[in-house]
Amino acid sequence: MTALIQVKGLTKSFGTVQAVTGIDFTIEEGHCVALLGPNGAGKTTTIRMITGLLKQTSGQMIFHGAEADGNQRQLIGYLPQSPAFYNWMTGLEYVIYAGRLCGMTAVDAKKKAKELMERVGLSHAAKRKIGGYSGGMKQRLGLAQALVHSPKLLVMDEPVSALDPLGRREVLGLLRELKQETTVLFSTHVLHDAEELCDDVIIIRDGGIALQGAISSIREEHRKPIIELQLEEDDQSQRWLSSYIAQMQAAMQRNAESSLIMEAVLNDNIARFTVKEIEAARQSLLEDLTRERVKVRRLEVGYTSLEDLFMKVVTA
Repeated sequence: MTALIQVKGLTKSFGTVQAVTGIDFTIEEGHCVALLGPNGAGKTTTIRMITGLLKQTSGQMIFHGAEADGNQRQLIGYLPQSPAFYNWMTGLEYVIYAGRLCGMTAVDAKKKAKELMERVGLSHAAKRKIGGYSGGMKQRLGLAQALVHSPKLLVMDEPVSALDPLGRREVLGLLRELKQETTVLFSTHVLHDAEELCDDVIIIRDGGIALQGAISSIREEHRKPIIELQLEEDDQSQRWLSSYIAQMQAAMQRNAESSLIMEAVLNDNIARFTVKEIEAARQSLLEDLTRERVKVRRLEVGYTSLEDLFMKVVTA
């Protein structure tokens, strides 16, 4: 694969506050990449530097083998977290206007704008004033303006965070199509979206990279088998569950090597066991439950998710 962007030692300081602390990553052409991290981690600052809206304090950004000099903006389509529109314009007029700002001829801008309004599902509202658009419609319009000049890289900052479930589903459907056509970088708080859509993830914490790589590789390397147990909410069952968790934690402290369980936590009356050998751990747990005759509401076996890994990384 060919590297579209190489970021080397990128930093950004605001006075005495260092928002980004020397990060390195590469985005391959044709990949969909999620930039993850809690609030204040540096995601938006990083995106604004990549798009040329914010000057880095130090470090390099290399686009197609050439160091960024401002011309990289021609390669990028950008959808900010809260896009601003001229509400007195129609949707079609706005996309044509965006195309003209990108240097397109009037004829080409109008043709491409009509194609994109159809593509994002707004052809029926193309001649309506933007002030009458819903939140989901405005996000789709924002995507149309970001795509009008056929960018090499589509960058989006929290593209679905402000949408209702229907609007979110519509925008995610568009992203599934777009990632087949161009390179995509987007920040998000919704880990399920990243897991479903992206090839690679970059997790940022406190302005630095905590973890990065292909989702498939990260999942394979870090995922662990888990068992979740929920009992009925009677006093006897809950007392037994609290006691059982304490016993498992004590056993791990005494001899972690021989314990089937690596981690045992109780949260909202749901026990979650991270285990070494899932079949042996399940059999042992079932025997204990049968012997004590406690009332089981739910027992599930699975694996840790990207969200589990994210929480572990950002809270370490």
